[in-house]
Parts: sequence; structure tokens; C-alpha cells
Amino acid sequence: MPNFYRDNDDILFQFKHLDLGRVIELKEDSFSNKDSSDFAPRSVVDARDSYDRIMEVVGGIAGDFIEPHAAEVDEEGAHYEDGEVRYAKATEEGLKLCRQADLMGFTLPRRYGGLNCPMTIYSMAIEIISRADAAFMNIYGLQCDNADTIYKFGDEEQRKKYLPRFCAGEDTSAMVLTEPDAGSDLQAVMLKAHQDENGQWRLNGVKRFITNGCGNLHLVLARSEEGTQDGRGLSMFMYVRDENMRIRRIENKLGIHGSPTCEIQYNNAPAELVGSRKMGLVKYVMSLMNEARVGISAQGLGIAEAAYREARKYAEERVQFKKPIKEFMPVSEMLANMKIRIEAGRALLYETTRIVDLKDCIEEHVKEHPERAKELKADLKKYTALAALLTPICKAWNTEIANEVSYDGIQIHGGTGYMKEFNAERHYRDARITNIYEGTTQLQIVAAIGGIIKGVCANLLDEYEGAFDYSTVEQSHKKVREIVDEFKRAVEFIKEKGDNDFQDYHARRLTEIATKAVLGYLMLRDATRCERKKDVLKYFLELAVPEVKMKAGIILSDTGSLLEKKEAIIDGKNQV
Repeated sequence: MPNFYRDNDDILFQFKHLDLGRVIELKEDSFSNKDSSDFAPRSVVDARDSYDRIMEVVGGIAGDFIEPHAAEVDEEGAHYEDGEVRYAKATEEGLKLCRQADLMGFTLPRRYGGLNCPMTIYSMAIEIISRADAAFMNIYGLQCDNADTIYKFGDEEQRKKYLPRFCAGEDTSAMVLTEPDAGSDLQAVMLKAHQDENGQWRLNGVKRFITNGCGNLHLVLARSEEGTQDGRGLSMFMYVRDENMRIRRIENKLGIHGSPTCEIQYNNAPAELVGSRKMGLVKYVMSLMNEARVGISAQGLGIAEAAYREARKYAEERVQFKKPIKEFMPVSEMLANMKIRIEAGRALLYETTRIVDLKDCIEEHVKEHPERAKELKADLKKYTALAALLTPICKAWNTEIANEVSYDGIQIHGGTGYMKEFNAERHYRDARITNIYEGTTQLQIVAAIGGIIKGVCANLLDEYEGAFDYSTVEQSHKKVREIVDEFKRAVEFIKEKGDNDFQDYHARRLTEIATKAVLGYLMLRDATRCERKKDVLKYFLELAVPEVKMKAGIILSDTGSLLEKKEAIIDGKNQV
């Protein structure tokens, strides 16, 4: 099989142009460890060379082993036997290969055994692994998210105790948040944490829909404050698996069969408090979820890439009416639409992770060098706001296109795409969860709309406007400006109206316009670097500009009949 990093020209293009200089400087603390560590880079160029070699290893494992076994993992699935979970055989082998290649501590500092890679490089790896098998990514990627949470919010004793275990791949972990009555609404979590007579924290209650709930290490959101009903009564705990936790069952799911989704019960299970009491949801889970959402964005992108490649290959090989179906314009148009959405999503993913990296690296740098806190305060505020805006936008775009591209992939295959013998139907099933877990697309809109209304997005667009010379793509630049103008008009209209219900009603339309504006600038930037990207951008804008004008027109025409007649329209009563 090909190397899934080296065979993707667009990933190589993005990698070549990644603007990670400042991120690397911060991540490596100005290369202060270059003489004391054999693995620490000596320069930005050295670090980028290291990332390139790491990605080649990831691409090799993904192409040579994970993808060739993905169909059998999907067929076998995870097993639940006598209260225990067993991975599919190839899943176990894949994790072993990742451990042997030292790929488990991707973003953790070297002092704990990690690779010290930025989130951007990690997301690239997650995309590649997800292209091979989205279910495998769930188990592999979860380790990084949980380990980062311990690194950010645990004390040094917990870091030394757990992080080397993550890096060595000795344990797998679970993010234990949701309950039967607390899915998206995590403020409703009621699993109880109390301290016994010896001061030991104990967990009691049930958690549901827990990815890899069979793991040895659990980060558990639990209610530590008696008498509370909201997020301020929740804390975060580390639980190491023992006889006090029972796996009640695993879910029989539509897709990602290799990833076990568990219902678990804690029975007076001993646990450690992570960080401070009452901060479990309002600070720690929000950080954990944001990282997880970036990971799911990359997962969606990887599934879309896999579905597109399967569809293109089939369209090239399938002959009807004496020519390959790829030569029929309706099929060519579908393939083109799949391709440009993926490339747009990739540009958005790596811009989002660059911003997240800057935020995280500045936060960490300030912890290590508090004397620089005042100097970096403005930058930290800026990148925190941008990360809060772009993370949900990125998650919404890439998971929605995963569903759209995999859907069209089946259509291009025709009847054969509906059959188990082809991978198209597996990609479709795997994609369906991506715009649901770690926050539905509807919740991503809620998360993004505040930054859009408050001007964070407009400021970003203005920054993009002045950041590059667009003279070589002048006509496309004018089209992007048209999108920006429509966006700003729609924002001002909603703000002037001052109606929260109206804003909620049009939030998705406005967020989608904002997304097209951001994508327009990112693709403009890419087009200044590559002739082919000019053609990609031109086609993208041919479709995006009319769509944006239509959506902006709906907002500006004061459309709101659903707000007035919602019950009548939805319920369908009083027709006779």
C-alpha cells in the first residue's frame, strides 16, 4: 500500500507552507534543550524535518497495516464477553505498531517520553489514520486528548505518575463525561463523587456512550458538591481501573465498529481529584472538548479523503456506455465538489490548529516564564478568542463534508456502493457519528455565533485582507470581498434588530456565511502559492458566492415566519 502521508499531494502542500515558526519557537522554549537532549531540535528547520519524518512513519503504518485490515475490523468489531471488552485482533496489532514506533505521546513534552509535536502536526496524523480506519483513530486519538488534560491541569505528581504510561502505550484511557440523562447538557451530570472518612474520593453512578470505556485510565466528570445542580458543582477525577468499575454493556452501533462504546458503572470506586474542585466542567472539560473537537474535525476529513479516493478509483474503472463513468459530467461534477470541499476543509483544519497551538504555547510559556505574562497578555487574549471561534467552525465544516462526501461516494458507486464488499458503505456509516459526538453541529453553531456577533470573525477577515498580496488572484479576491461584504451586512442587520430569537433562528446561516468567508481567504492564500489552487479557488467561488448571497438575502429580508408559526408548521395540526 502507498504511504498515506507521501501519497497525498495536498497534505504535502499544506505541510510545506505551514506557518509554524513561532509555534515551534514557543514549543521548544527557544531551543533551550538542544544541547541536553538527543531528540530536541536545534532550529525551526530541524523541527520541521523531524515532523516530516514522524509523519512518514504514521503514513507508513496507516497505509501498510491499518487500512488493509479496516474492513475486517469493521466486520469483527469489538467484543463484549463476561463483562470485559476485547478489541478486534487487527486493532490490537495496530496499537502495538504505534507503541513500537513511539507514536503514543504525540504532543506531550519529551521529559515524559513524548514527541513534543504541535497540535497541527498531531491533527495531520489523525487525518491520515482516520483515512485508514476511523474506528482505530478513536482509540489512538483519545490517548492524546486525555494525556494533554492531565498535563495541563494535573499536578506534577500526577504528570510523573501517568504521562509516561500514556507515552509508552502501557494503558489506554477513556474520557468519561456523558450519562443517560446528560448528553450534550453536561451540566446535568449527576454521577456522585464523595470523600470517605479517610479523605479518599469515591465515585458512584453510571456513565453512558463512553468511547473506550474499557480503558485502564478514566478521566471522569463527577458531581463533587452536595446540593448543586449546575456545572459549578462538577469536578474532574482520575480513576485507575480496578474491581470497583463494571462494564454493563457495549453499544451495537451503525459504524466505527472497532471502537468500543461502553456503558459503565462505578461502585464506590477510588479516584484522584485532578486540578481544583468545581472546575471540572467550566474549565477542564471545555479544554478537553475543544481538543477533542479538533481531533474529530481531522477524523471527518480523513473519512472524506478515503471516500473520495474510493469514488474516484471506481469512476475511473467502471465503464458504462463504452466509457469510464468519470467522463460523464454529472459524475465529474460530483468528484470535483468532493475534492474542493476536502481541500477547503484541510486548509481550515490546519489554520485552526495553528491558532490553537499559538494559544496553548503562549499559555504554557507564561506558566514557565511568568515575567512575560504582561508582554504576552494581548496575544493570549487574541488567540484564545480566535480558537474559540475557529474550533467549532472547523468541526462543523469537516464533519458535515465527511457525511456529504461519503454519501456522494455511494452514489458514484451506484448499487455496488450499497454492498458490504465495497468500502464506500463503511465510510458512510463511519462518517455519520462525526457531526454528532463531541458536540453536534447545532452545538458548534451555538459555540461559534458569539464570536461572530462580537466581531472576532470580522477582525480575523480584516487581518487576512492585509496579510497577503492578492494581485495574482485579483478577480478571485474581488469575489471573496463580495462574500465578506454580505457577511458584514448580515451581522449588522442581526445586531441592529436586537432579537435573540431571530439571531438563534439565523445562527446557522450566518455561521455558514462566516465559514465561506474564512475559507475564501485561506484558499486565496493557497492560490498565491500554486497555479492549480487558482483553478480550485475559482470553482469554489463560483458556487460559494451565489450560496452566500442567497443565505444573506434570507437574513436581510427579515425572514421569520417559523418563529411565529413554529408549532403549527412542525406539529401539522389544524389542517381540517
